[in-house]
Amino acid sequence: MLFLALLTGSLCGWGQDEETGRMEEKTDYTMFRIMTSGSLSTKGQMPFWIVSNRYGVVPLKAPNGYLQAGIFHRQPLGSGWEWSAGTDLVAAAPRYRTVYVQQLFGALTYRGLSLSVGSREGERYYNQSLLDSRLSSGDMGISSNARPVPEINLYLARFITLPYTGGWLQGKGNFAVGRSFDSDYLKSFIRPDQFYVKDMLWHHKSIYLRIKDTENAFPFALTLGLRHLVQWGGISTDPKAKVRVQPHSFKDFIRIVLGQSGDANATSSDQVNVLGSHYGTYDFHLDWEKEGLAVKAYHQHFFDDASGMELNNGTDGLWGIQVDFPQLVCLRKVVFERLVTLNQSGPFHFIDYDHTKYPGFGGGGDDYYNNGEYPAGHAYFNRGAGSPLLISPEYNADGTLGFKQTRVRAWHLGAEGSLSRAFSWRILCSRVESFGRPYKPTLKKMTGAFFLTDFSYTFPKAWMLSVSLAVDRGSLTGNHAGCSVSIAKRGLIR
Repeated sequence: MLFLALLTGSLCGWGQDEETGRMEEKTDYTMFRIMTSGSLSTKGQMPFWIVSNRYGVVPLKAPNGYLQAGIFHRQPLGSGWEWSAGTDLVAAAPRYRTVYVQQLFGALTYRGLSLSVGSREGERYYNQSLLDSRLSSGDMGISSNARPVPEINLYLARFITLPYTGGWLQGKGNFAVGRSFDSDYLKSFIRPDQFYVKDMLWHHKSIYLRIKDTENAFPFALTLGLRHLVQWGGISTDPKAKVRVQPHSFKDFIRIVLGQSGDANATSSDQVNVLGSHYGTYDFHLDWEKEGLAVKAYHQHFFDDASGMELNNGTDGLWGIQVDFPQLVCLRKVVFERLVTLNQSGPFHFIDYDHTKYPGFGGGGDDYYNNGEYPAGHAYFNRGAGSPLLISPEYNADGTLGFKQTRVRAWHLGAEGSLSRAFSWRILCSRVESFGRPYKPTLKKMTGAFFLTDFSYTFPKAWMLSVSLAVDRGSLTGNHAGCSVSIAKRGLIR
């Protein structure tokens, strides 16, 4: 009912789009984007921040190079309707399948409510992330770390003022279903005794409510959000699996949307717990804004099952603060974050135990991003779909799937600014301490320190030259130093 209220608000209250303070400008355009990039690194592997949060485009192996080209169109149809479409191709080496489709989508929008079909980048709008995509370490639900999953997505891209709230309550949300197309890649990656689920299905939905004075007389704004992500369906390649074809009927879809247990066709684990592999976040954002300064404090509380939803995993999640300096040029934004995933609702998970003899909660050992029925975990093409600081399965040199480092604590700093109108910079600096997984802890603490600095210069006619320098140190991903040079051009065809 609450999601329906948001949709109703989008249709009735479009004129009060509080992010712009006015109706979005009605324009139509066809634009192109082209980029070529080459990278070098020591020891045959690119540094962490050159690869991470790039929508899976930059290959992990070094040296490498890629060419990316796309064309995008948007056109109003009148009476509040508009349509848009785009495609984006990548040619990269070395990697599995040198040429592939990165984006291919079409969307129809009516007064802020959009229906998009296909694979599409932009986690801020389509997957509802509230974090800064350039400076944050990465959203714990769906980030920009992996390639976009092809999906059907009904969403509100912006906060819309809800009717009958005096302009104080806004909302947005989404509802999406998708399908993985990485089965052949996983087959090429794994070792002979490793199995995976091919043709896996995805579902994610979100709802956000924000209390804010749209007249900007009150400087504070509070945003509360809930996101739910599910991997389900598919076919196991394990010939000994008791259930090879995972349930995928319409009734099963209703079960995964509502977080219900599977029927007799599901695995014994999914009959006891819930059907599919479920993740999610509670999002809390407190914003304060005055002329010349904006401060945003936020927390993403991650949950992997009911114990996390009931907050039995303590302070696990992403904690952050962002400071914007809109009137400064040399320093525009600073982000500081702390990521903690050590609690995981305790060390063990008890499906069956005597509550009389052993009182208390027994739902621990959550092992974030991993799942027994879906060995690839919360990843697409082996890049983690959530926070990259939980090191992606692509780094597994032994050909196994899943996340090997899920109990971490990390600190992250990001900042950006400009030295002139044409010359801009960005730095990312992270330190991660990892203790393995709940059931497979490492014998000693593993560490990683990742540093990146970007310099970009914009020439006349929208040409841009970017140079990235990065260094990794520690036992998590190894010691690497590398650089990347890219040339990009974007512009209007009409």
